[in-house]
Amino acid sequence: QVQLVESGGGLVQAGGSLRLSCAASGSIFSFNIMGWYRQAPGKQRELVATITSLGRITYADSVKGRFTISREDAKNTVHLQMNSLTPEDTAVYYCNLGVFQDNYWGQGTQVTVSS
Repeated sequence: QVQLVESGGGLVQAGGSLRLSCAASGSIFSFNIMGWYRQAPGKQRELVATITSLGRITYADSVKGRFTISREDAKNTVHLQMNSLTPEDTAVYYCNLGVFQDNYWGQGTQVTVSS
């Protein structure tokens, strides 16, 4: 069974930075996609950024140039460095691990950006 544990959320002022981390444990195939999604109140969950085990990265247009995703394969960990945060970034951020047909989710971590 795969488990994902997120950390690093919190409250920050607009213009500030936060770093999210997600550690995966369990039986994890070497080829996978790790990423971050977010869900704001009253909105659907949306992709923030993903990174494959081959290093291919995708960002949502809304975070390009501000957020950076990275991974440490030796620790099965993915990070999301978030800079220049705005109130529009306020959401619950979820870590995701995709392996072939399977998708695993973390419990979510709240990010709140005050104006």
